[in-house]
Amino acid sequence: MSSDPKSADPATISFTVQESSWTPRKEMTVLDRDIPRIDGPDKVTGRARYSHDMRLPNMVYARLVLAKTPRATVDEIDIAAAQQIEGVVHVGIQKNAGDELAYLGDDSVVAYVAAETPEAAKDAARAVRFMLSPKAPVVTREQSLDPEAPQITRRGNVRAGRGPRGADETEALLEKSAHQVRATYTLPIQHHVCLETHGCVVDFDAAAGEATVYASTQMVSGNAGMFAGLLGLDASKVRIVCQHMGGGFGSKFGPDLQGAIACTIAKATGRPVHLMLDRPQEFQMAGNRSGTHAEVALGCDADGKLTAAAGTIDKLGGVGNGSFPGFPYIYECPSAAQTRSVHTALDSNRAMRAPGHPQASFVMESAVDELAYAVGIGPLEMRMRNAPDDVWKRHLRVVAKEIGWAEHPHKTAPGTPGADGWTEGIGFGLATWRAGGSGGGRCDITIERDGSVISSCGVQDLGTGSRTYVAAIPAEELGLTIEDVTARIGDSALPPGVGSGGSVTTGSIAPVIKQAAHNARVEFEKRLSEITEVAPGGYVWENGSIRTEDGSFDVPFRDACSLLGNKAITASAGFDESNHLTAGGRLHGAQAARVRVDTVTGRVVVVDMVAIQDTGLPLNRLAVRSQINGGMIQALSYGLLEERIVDPELGLLLTDNLESYKIAGSREIGAIRSIIDDEDDRWSVTGMAEATSIPGHSAIANAIFNACGARLRSVPFTPDRVLDALAERA
Repeated sequence: MSSDPKSADPATISFTVQESSWTPRKEMTVLDRDIPRIDGPDKVTGRARYSHDMRLPNMVYARLVLAKTPRATVDEIDIAAAQQIEGVVHVGIQKNAGDELAYLGDDSVVAYVAAETPEAAKDAARAVRFMLSPKAPVVTREQSLDPEAPQITRRGNVRAGRGPRGADETEALLEKSAHQVRATYTLPIQHHVCLETHGCVVDFDAAAGEATVYASTQMVSGNAGMFAGLLGLDASKVRIVCQHMGGGFGSKFGPDLQGAIACTIAKATGRPVHLMLDRPQEFQMAGNRSGTHAEVALGCDADGKLTAAAGTIDKLGGVGNGSFPGFPYIYECPSAAQTRSVHTALDSNRAMRAPGHPQASFVMESAVDELAYAVGIGPLEMRMRNAPDDVWKRHLRVVAKEIGWAEHPHKTAPGTPGADGWTEGIGFGLATWRAGGSGGGRCDITIERDGSVISSCGVQDLGTGSRTYVAAIPAEELGLTIEDVTARIGDSALPPGVGSGGSVTTGSIAPVIKQAAHNARVEFEKRLSEITEVAPGGYVWENGSIRTEDGSFDVPFRDACSLLGNKAITASAGFDESNHLTAGGRLHGAQAARVRVDTVTGRVVVVDMVAIQDTGLPLNRLAVRSQINGGMIQALSYGLLEERIVDPELGLLLTDNLESYKIAGSREIGAIRSIIDDEDDRWSVTGMAEATSIPGHSAIANAIFNACGARLRSVPFTPDRVLDALAERA
């Protein structure tokens, strides 16, 4: 039910749970179509302004000074030379003589500088002098597990979860299994590699007692309180702005140390402060996807049905706990596996698309694949026999058909290289994630007398396309085109959005926008009913016009707006878990990869990848396919190239730039094909970022084995590892 319109200002009536529903898909004119992103022209022409692009009057540029040693004592620090450089306005010490550096990350910041030009700031950062007494680095799992190793965290170097229940029973099931695999799988630490590095611009006005912060953040609305605490202000006096951002992937939720230091400099100088990390600092202190060391066992019966799983999985999250959802993963069978955190003197892991799931996928899909060949039924049939429900089975059939599995010459045993050493293989993997959204978001829809429609929500667009559906949903509801609606987002002064993490943005905000647009439409019809004497609900909104069902009134939308009187219409809505527009549930997906392997050099070429995802109602089909494509590319890059390398003797980060830390480019990416599962008739709306990034690298690893028999149990799949696996097989 809606609130009583007679009891409130008719210009700003608030509806929260009034009956509403999505237009039937076949009748939609805007949604469930390919919608070009409305911010595309701004981005390709350079008009879009990111936090890094902000330039304010009297602004200073700040830089951090980082030590490169993970564990050390600061013996001395000298900032005198930095203070003498022309243009330098502030130099601060973060670590004094006698202070300890505990890990390679934000705890490695020893000083910071600010100057009137970026060049002067860079010179000042280089001029800071400090001496360290290094300690044992403890940057690898083996170093951390050494009984003589120093303690990295207050809780020690190993933090184990609850012991596995039924270990003896599970081991007995494994021993009775017709086939079992016992193997160790490892995955390295992976970086987010955001196109825009972490940071912000802080514009603090001490006299007015307020501030505006231009932050590269995944949580515009939630950051106001955090920056307010750093600046000593009330949250109502801090405005966070993020109109565009160059990716976050789970790593950008709070001010972090660089935000705190920017606030310190702003208060000290009384000037706006621009502090964005450079790329080496981004690699050292901006978080990562945790590594994994998994020693597991998986068994099946003679028909390939899984019987039991066991093992110990070490999560390698630096000083953080790491992520791993459990073993078995997606597939089901009795289990006695245990996960534990092994701490090292490295920066803490952060959320990264589907935290822990890509690691679990590689371990599980590899073990399932190994069993498939042991049974002799082939990797597709093995998954069909063990997929937990029929949706995954249907998805497997789709990707198998698209990848050409039926015509593939070797299904139950690896292929044989040709005369030139090349051979081809196909592999599979399953994806999952949760659907739906969460509370906290609101939206205002305003219809002006001149026909302007404004959709306002403080949500942010990470590059995933949320700005577009903030406009597209009201356009669908009001029978307009997307060009007729102005989307206002990325500002904490707007109605609050939600944090963009866990793929909840769409599921949280889309129903709210839909409800607000519906409420605005209801209020509009109430105003019209005073003229037409046709009750609300008796109108048709389509093709930019409003007409009554009996045909007595039929005018263009803009002309109808002129009849509103002297007040615009503003209707709002908030998230309500009972609203059927955002039903939850589980997401399903499957991916297949076709690769070519040069058995002479170990080179792997991904020829083709195909994915299918169920997604409920796809608001923007073009954006959904883009998200699926992006997930596959991210997984391909993870599988073939990405690996953080730290020197175990010196503790130096050797991959702190985009020359030594490789990511996939156009030459590494083959054909990428995305399929939206239109047999999924749920009316829920949900995000696509997490699920699509989970199984791609697993499918590639399995395809490599299918091609040549090289079982890659460590990521990434570099030529030397392919050659080593071939030699081991031989």
